Amino acid sequence: MKKRIMIVNKERCNPVSCGGYLCMKVSPSNRMGKEAIVKSSDGKVEVNEEVMSDADIIAAHKCPFKALDMIKLPNELDKEPVHRYGKNGFALYNLPTPLFGKVVGIVGKNGIGKSTAIKILAGVLEPNFGTEKNATHEEMINYFKGTEAQIFFEKRKKGEIKVSYKPQSVDMIPKQFSGKVKELLKKVDERKIFDKIVKELELEKFLDNDLASISGGELQRVAIAATVMKEANVYVFDEPTSYLDIKQRIKVSKFICELANEETAVLVIEHDLIILDYMTDLIHLMYGKEDAYGIVSMVKSTKTGINIYLDGYMKDENMRFRDHKITFFSSPIDESRKSDEMLTSWAPIEKKLGKFSLSSEGGSVKKHDVIGILGENGIGKTSFVKILAGVDKADNGKVNEEVKVSYKPQYLEGNDELVMVFLKEAIQNYKSSLVGPLNLELLFMKKLNELSGGQLQRVAIAYCLS
Repeated sequence: MKKRIMIVNKERCNPVSCGGYLCMKVSPSNRMGKEAIVKSSDGKVEVNEEVMSDADIIAAHKCPFKALDMIKLPNELDKEPVHRYGKNGFALYNLPTPLFGKVVGIVGKNGIGKSTAIKILAGVLEPNFGTEKNATHEEMINYFKGTEAQIFFEKRKKGEIKVSYKPQSVDMIPKQFSGKVKELLKKVDERKIFDKIVKELELEKFLDNDLASISGGELQRVAIAATVMKEANVYVFDEPTSYLDIKQRIKVSKFICELANEETAVLVIEHDLIILDYMTDLIHLMYGKEDAYGIVSMVKSTKTGINIYLDGYMKDENMRFRDHKITFFSSPIDESRKSDEMLTSWAPIEKKLGKFSLSSEGGSVKKHDVIGILGENGIGKTSFVKILAGVDKADNGKVNEEVKVSYKPQYLEGNDELVMVFLKEAIQNYKSSLVGPLNLELLFMKKLNELSGGQLQRVAIAYCLS
C-alpha cells in the first residue's frame, strides 16, 4: 500500500515553457539514477510512484504550472484505491454501502469522488483498483471481505441486485430525450405505477409539456419519478433536491424515505445538511483533496455524522479533514452598511409566457441591499429576475436600464473554452477577492465542459461577480 501518491495534471503540464521537463531535472530520485519522473508517450510527464521518495515533493513545488501534486495519504489507509483515473490521476478509496431497509446518505465537498463512488455501485463505472484493467466481481468481493460491501457485491454477482440511478445533471435529460413529460415516464414505467407517482410528486400540471420547456425543479421531479418507476431494489439519487424549493424538498425527502424497506436500499448524495438529516438513517462522510483523492469514511448515524462533518475531525478514524469548524452564529445586521441611497427601481411588470402569466408590483434596490426571492418552483422567479437583468423584456412595465446588471443563470452549460480564458477579467482584477476564495486556480487549464457541477457553479459565480 502506497503512503503517498503523485497527481499529474496533464492539462497544466507544459514542458516547453518550463525549460524542458524542469521537474525531471530537479527530482532528487532522478538525480540518484532512479526513473521517478519520466517523459510519457504523450510528451507530458508521468511519475512512477513505486520509486519516488518524499524528497520528490521538491519537483512538485518547482513546477511553475502546478502540474504536480504530491499527496501524503493517511496512515489508516491499508488498501489500494478502489478506482483511479489513469496513472497519476484521481484516486478513490473505499465505497459507501447501500443497506436494505435504510436510507444511507453521502456528504462531502465537490471534486472528491462522490459521483464516482455511486457510479461504481450502480454498475455505470467499472472499478480498476488503480491498475489498467477492470476488477472482476470476485476481486471486488475479496477487496471488501468482512464488510457490508462484500454482501452487496456477492448479491450483485448472483444477479440479486438491480440498481436504478438518478444522475446529478438533470439538465441533460432534454438533450437525451425529446417529447413530452408523459411520454418519457410512460416509456420507463416498468413497475406500472405511473398514476401513483405522478400524484405523489405532483407532476399533473406539466405532464403534457415538452421536457425542454419545464423548470429546473420540475425536471428534477421528473428524473426522480423516472428513477423510481424502474424495477430495482437499490435506488441511488445524486443530489435529488437541487433546483427544488423548500416545500418540494421536504415532499421529495419524505417520498425517498418511504422507498426503503427490508427488500429495498436507498443511497443519496446530498449537500443540504437539513434535508440530509431529515431524509437519512445513516451517512458516510467523504473527505480528501479536490481532483486528487477522496476517501469514504465508515458509516455513522446521521446525527453523529453531521456533527463530525461540521467539526472537521473524525475521532474514531483519527482524521482531521478540515482545518476549521463550521459554526453558525445568530447576529444582527451590520447597521454600518445600511444605506437609504437608491441604486435602481422598476415599475409594475407584466409578462405572458404561453399559458403562464407573471405580474409584479414596482420595486427598488438600495445600495448595500442583499435581497432574496422565495417561492415555489414554476411560479416565475427566474422569469422575474431575467426581466430585471435585461435578459428578457416585459410585455408591460419598464426596468431602469441605466444600471449595469450581471446575471448568473440557473442552468449552466459548458463548452471547449478554457476556464482561464473564460475568467480573464476575474483573474486580472479580482484574484484575491474571487479566484482565491472560490479555489479556482487549479481549474484554469480545464475546459468548461470538463468541470463537475459544483466546479462549474463556482466558475459561473466568479464570472458573474467579476
